[in-house]
Amino acid sequence: QVQPVESGGGLVQAGGSLRLSCAASGRTFSNYMGWFRQAPGKEREFVATISRTGGSTYYADSVKGRFAISRDNAKNTVYLQMNSLKPEDTAVYYCAVRIHLGIATMPAEYDYWGQGTQVTVSS
Repeated sequence: QVQPVESGGGLVQAGGSLRLSCAASGRTFSNYMGWFRQAPGKEREFVATISRTGGSTYYADSVKGRFAISRDNAKNTVYLQMNSLKPEDTAVYYCAVRIHLGIATMPAEYDYWGQGTQVTVSS
């Protein structure tokens, strides 16, 4: 499949943890993968990205130290481990595939998008 599929969203209390998963086809999964999020009335925001082999990662300042992106190429799956969650982390989280090489932080630099999974953090 070309379109990635996210899962793992839900409702969690502030300070808690959640792990999101993103499944993609073997071909598209061989590229750079990214996580974005979007709250109602706001622009889509970069969260994290990971290289083909997982050797390079990059995070938005807002999540650095709290979130961790990883991938398991054997399972064609990328993960976003979210710890110390805050109410401002509440958003729809999207997994995206980038067909070109290199770190990218803008939505326009990604080519295929999942439908998103809702993450709600209560205070």
